[in-house]
Order: sequence, then C-alpha cells, then structure tokens
Amino acid sequence: MHFRPLHDRVLVKRIDAEEKTAGGIIIPDTAKEKPSQGEVIAVGPGGRDESGKLIAIDLGVGDRVLFGKWSGTEVKIDGQELLIMKESDIMGVLTDVSAKKKVA
Repeated sequence: MHFRPLHDRVLVKRIDAEEKTAGGIIIPDTAKEKPSQGEVIAVGPGGRDESGKLIAIDLGVGDRVLFGKWSGTEVKIDGQELLIMKESDIMGVLTDVSAKKKVA
C-alpha cells in the first residue's frame, strides 16, 4: 500500500535506540524510551498561506530528523509502525558532518 501525506504532514519511521549504553550495559525493552529520531518516508506537497499560495516543505524522503518525544500520531501501515506529523513538529534534520569535504 502506498501512503501520501496531505498538506504539511510527513510520514516518519522511528529509528530504534541502541540496545546497549556506551559502557556496554544492555538496556531491557521495558526501560527503553521511544526514540526521538526517525527517517522521512513520505512528504506532503506543503501548506498554504493566507492568500492560498503553496508553501513547500523543506524535508525530503530519506532525511534523518529529530522530533519531540510525544510528536505525531502513531499508525500501522503494511505491518510497520510509523508516525504522521506536521512539519512544524520536526526540530531539525541530521546531517553527516564527516562526509562533507573540508575546503581550505
């Protein structure tokens, strides 16, 4: 099944938290917090301003994003647990700084 979000909404798949702490302690499932990091699966066309002009979304499919702990609405599509949230619920996009080439 294909899902296309409407307006300024995005579909996000949570990225699971680490199973171990930095010190090597294994965290049981009951003690884990829901991850606040995810990957954008689908994006809507964008919202509209007061004059009706389309305002495009700054996110793209595949972006890794940070969002609030209680953001979005949990849904299950094709057996996958996903989140539908507004673009404004997303705090930022994670980028890989080490992959960028330094220009001297």
